[in-house]
Amino acid sequence: MRPRRRVRCRTAAALGAVAGLALLTGCGNGGGLRSAGQTPAAVGPARLWPWLPPASAAPYDYGEGETARIPGIEVPDGDVHRLDPVAVVRAGLAARPNRSSGTADLPADTVKKINACGTEPASCPVLRPYFRDLTGDGRDEMVLGIRLADHQLSVRVYMPQAGGLTRILSTSDAVISVELAGRDLIMRVPSAITGYEYRTAWSWDARQRAMLPTQDEIQRIPPSRAPRPRPSATAPPTRPTTPPTTPSPTAAPSAGVSAERR
Repeated sequence: MRPRRRVRCRTAAALGAVAGLALLTGCGNGGGLRSAGQTPAAVGPARLWPWLPPASAAPYDYGEGETARIPGIEVPDGDVHRLDPVAVVRAGLAARPNRSSGTADLPADTVKKINACGTEPASCPVLRPYFRDLTGDGRDEMVLGIRLADHQLSVRVYMPQAGGLTRILSTSDAVISVELAGRDLIMRVPSAITGYEYRTAWSWDARQRAMLPTQDEIQRIPPSRAPRPRPSATAPPTRPTTPPTTPSPTAAPSAGVSAERR
């Protein structure tokens, strides 16, 4: 339950009254307002070890801010719905990113399957595309997923720009789910802590002209999505059966069964 908002009574000077006289306004108990107690004092941030020099390079690079113009793909009307997703991925293999992070590279076995999508569509790793205006310019972007080994997924976003196509996001991870919420692309990935998962929201940054991870957090898995315990492999115990009773010598034989002579 959220704490009740603290309400303070204010005094208002009566217009035209003698100086020093005031009228209380709205401070009675008729409205049912209650005090939530004293508000804790705000504590400002305290910088620890201020003498340490600031870092000059990121500890790792997973493709944030990297863009690439896709060669050979023309979008004169800015409509990415008409593009062939497999052709876009193939053309992207020859793209030169503005900076190389390695996340745009695909494994050799995945590239082989992409080149065989025309003859072996069942094993084609390029998934069905989705479309959403993620940049706010009124035109849809193309969101593509490429299946990799070990349940990994490469997620890529392509933006129509100046009659061509620009890749504004390329990242890979072992994802639980990928979602579109408003103008954000949200990826949920497993955590090493049981019962938790990572949630990363990628958003368009107009200054960088790329999708950046604007939110990256760890969250508890809701009970509705928590994995259910698997049933035991052993068979359930059977109910004990009543041992058959031996018929008495004088009992009459049942139909279809001959009586044994003694």
